[in-house]
Amino acid sequence: MSVPTAALESSVCAPLPVLGQNVTVPLVTGGEVTYAALDYAASAPALQRVWDDVAAYAPYYGSVHRGAGYLSQLSTDLFENSRRTVAEFLGCRADDQVVFTRSTTDSLNLLAAAIPADCQVFVYETEHHASLLPWRDAQVTYLNAPRTPAQAVESLERALAGRDPYGPALVCVTGASNVTGELWPVRELAAAAHAHGARIVLDAAQLAPHHPVDIAELDVDWVAFSGHKLYAPFGSGVLAGRADWLQAAEPYLAGGGASRKVARRADGGVDVDWHTTAARHEAGSPNVIGVYSIASACKALTEAGFEGLVAREQELVGRVREGLAEVPEVRVLSLFGDDAPRVGVISFVVRGWNSSHFAAALSAEYGIGVRDGLFCAHPLVRTLLGSDPQDPGECGAPEAEPGERSLNAIRVSFGAGTPDEHIDRFLRAVTELVREGARWNYRTEDGRCVPDRGEAAQV
Repeated sequence: MSVPTAALESSVCAPLPVLGQNVTVPLVTGGEVTYAALDYAASAPALQRVWDDVAAYAPYYGSVHRGAGYLSQLSTDLFENSRRTVAEFLGCRADDQVVFTRSTTDSLNLLAAAIPADCQVFVYETEHHASLLPWRDAQVTYLNAPRTPAQAVESLERALAGRDPYGPALVCVTGASNVTGELWPVRELAAAAHAHGARIVLDAAQLAPHHPVDIAELDVDWVAFSGHKLYAPFGSGVLAGRADWLQAAEPYLAGGGASRKVARRADGGVDVDWHTTAARHEAGSPNVIGVYSIASACKALTEAGFEGLVAREQELVGRVREGLAEVPEVRVLSLFGDDAPRVGVISFVVRGWNSSHFAAALSAEYGIGVRDGLFCAHPLVRTLLGSDPQDPGECGAPEAEPGERSLNAIRVSFGAGTPDEHIDRFLRAVTELVREGARWNYRTEDGRCVPDRGEAAQV
C-alpha cells in the first residue's frame, strides 16, 4: 500500500481546527508557551467540528432503540445514521456489518471471540499488542518482522501454504505501524490470504486518521479502528466487515440489546433468541455520543478533502525526516527503509540520551508533548533497537537514570491539526538538546523522568 500520486498532486489543506490548539503550558525555565501536541499516535486532539456537533446534540441526548419518547427516537436515528456514515467512510460492501465497540483493542478481542473454534491465526511480531495478543484461544503462528513489503507477502504465503490441517484461517495485520508509521502492503497481503483460503483483518488504528481506508478496494474482510485516534473523543471504536462469523458466534457480551427475546422454560431455565444484526455484539447501553463523534469525524475528514490532508501530512513527514537527518546523533527507526511510504508517525533514538530523559526535556523546556517507551509493540521496538527479546523494558519509561542508555525509543506523531510551528519548534528543540544539552536537571520518579525541583543544570 502506498500514498496515491493523486493525493500528493492535490492542493494541500490548511490544518484543521482542533481542541486545545491555544492551550498554554508552563516551562521549567520560566514563562509559558502554546502546547505542541505531537503525540497523535496515542490520542489525536478532537476536531473542533466534532466537538461542536456533539455539543449541538447533547441537549437532545436520550437512550436508544427502545424508548418511545422523542429524544430517544432522535438518538436512535442519530446512532443508526452514524453506522451508515462509518460504512460509507470505510467503503463497506452491501452485506458488511458495522459494530460499535470501545476501541481497536475491543474490536479485535470481539473478533477473536467470534472466530471458528479450529481457526488458525497468523500475525506478525511487528503488531501493536491490540492485534498481537487477543488470539489466546486460537492456534497462532507469529511471523518474524519482515524487512521489505515483498518479504512480508512472501513470509505470509509460505506460512499459509504450510498450514495443516487446511481449515479456517485468519491473518491480522496493521495498515500503518504505530512505531515507524510505515505503510504495509495490505492489498497484496489480502490477495495472498484469500489465495490460500484465509481471511484478513486490518488494524487501521494508525491508518484511518492519516489515509483513506476502503474495505472493498483493499479486499480485506474486516477493519478495526479507534475513535480517539480519528480526532473523536469519548471512547468508541469500530469493527466493520463480513457478518457471517459474527452472526454465528455467541454474543461478545450477554445482556440487554443483544437479545431479541428471552423466555423461561418449564424446567426453570432461560431460552434466548439473539439478534443477528450488529446489535448481537452491542449489549448494554451504547456510547451514543462516542459513536456520533466518530461519524462526525468521518464526515469532517471527507468534507475537508482527505487527499489534501494526506498531501499536507506528507510534507510534514518530509520536513521532520529531513530535520532529524541533519542531527547525526539521531537514528530514525525503520523496518522497510528510508524510501518506504509512511504516515505522520516517526520513532527515533538519540545517541548518548536516555529516551525518557529526552522526552521529558522536550516537554518541560519546550512545551512539546511526544511519547517514549515501547509503544505497546515490545517485540517490534526491540527488533528495531537490536536488543535481546529478554531485555527489560515496558510501555513507559525505563528505570534507567537520565543520561543512561535506555531500551526505549521516542515517538513524534502528528496529523490533520498540526500547525507548521509545532514541527519547527520540535526540530529546533531536538537540535538544541543534542548540541547544548538540557537546561534543567532531571530525576526518575515512579518510573518517569521528571524535572528536578532543584536548580537549573549547569550548562
